[in-house]
Amino acid sequence: MTTMTQKKSAYAEEAALDTSTLKDFVFTSESVSEGHPDKLCDQVSDALLDHYMTKDDNCRTAIECLATTNYLGIFGETRGPDSITHEDLEEIARKKIKDIGYEQEGFNWKDIEVDVKIHKQSTDIAQGVDAGENKDEGAGDQGIMFGYACRETEALMPAAIHFSHEILHSLAEARHSGALGKLGPDSKSQVSLEYRNGMPVRATSVVVSTQHDESLTQEDIREMVRPHVTDVLPEGWMCPEDEFYVNPTGRFVIGGPVGDAGLTGRKIIVDTYGGSCPHGGGAFSGKDPSKVDRSAAYAARYVAKNVVASGYAEKCTMQLSYAIGVSKPLSIYVDTHGTGTVPEDVIVNAITKSIDLSPRGIIQHLKLRRPIYARTASYGHFGRAPDSDGGFSWEKLDLVDALQKVIG
Repeated sequence: MTTMTQKKSAYAEEAALDTSTLKDFVFTSESVSEGHPDKLCDQVSDALLDHYMTKDDNCRTAIECLATTNYLGIFGETRGPDSITHEDLEEIARKKIKDIGYEQEGFNWKDIEVDVKIHKQSTDIAQGVDAGENKDEGAGDQGIMFGYACRETEALMPAAIHFSHEILHSLAEARHSGALGKLGPDSKSQVSLEYRNGMPVRATSVVVSTQHDESLTQEDIREMVRPHVTDVLPEGWMCPEDEFYVNPTGRFVIGGPVGDAGLTGRKIIVDTYGGSCPHGGGAFSGKDPSKVDRSAAYAARYVAKNVVASGYAEKCTMQLSYAIGVSKPLSIYVDTHGTGTVPEDVIVNAITKSIDLSPRGIIQHLKLRRPIYARTASYGHFGRAPDSDGGFSWEKLDLVDALQKVIG
């Protein structure tokens, strides 16, 4: 079993690598907690998707939510069993809000107004997406999707977003356990890292803002938050004390949808790579896997991660593009950022021979028609350990052998 000390040593060794062709810089990424208003909406959308998927694994959903003071709106298009009622959806939404921890004045899972406006999926969209006698299953929309992997962390994720997620995840676990019971659900983090010769070596600043009970002082919260930062960052990486910002406004009692309205799909950079690579613009939550915004983004991460794990690059960006109703990807692009051990066209050839990147092929290969989505909607869709029930299947390294068999 790998200890935290061993992990920290591994990060330190990785940071010492000399890739002298790359420049020095400071790079920043942010994360938001499960209680952030936008993330709350993402989680409700995906909890409802999971419910549809439990009842019919061939369902179609595009569910979005809006949250504000004493109100949650649920909107969108679905195709699934008629047995799923608006009352069912309201009950699931309330349970998710309760699990997050909202029992505060102005937003309490028990008595907020829940407004469900769900209607049937457009038949025009359905005829383009559904498989037929002479037609494979088509993409649910046009668009471009990106995947990324690099050797900055053991999860093959960019370090700044990875540590930003881990800080908030650690705080949330302590809050749920009661150890930090006076902290509220709403919080944000931001980590700035110094890079030397292309690898991160230390944090130059860390920002954490967390909702709290009004009895706590800013200094109280600072000391409550501190160990959740130092335990996550590798040894010796903690920023200078005057660059450690905790609730920099001084007070964060009013939080969640009372303080700021939330919307599904508004944290797409937090959900992915923290700005370390391009983003196609499509959000994930509430969308079933026929929507390539989601499934192809998962596939692009899966392929990029396996390319890096195979030893063919230190970092890899992958782009896929699709047209609505068309099964094949219109383009497959790979960039190894000058770190590749083989040419990019060789990698692309190996990818096309190793995995079917049509919507149907992706869904079957990653086994995406399961109720595995609510867990993805906070603390990042990528860089997570695969679950035994098939969750985060796109984080597996089971394409390595196939790639190496083609490339050698």
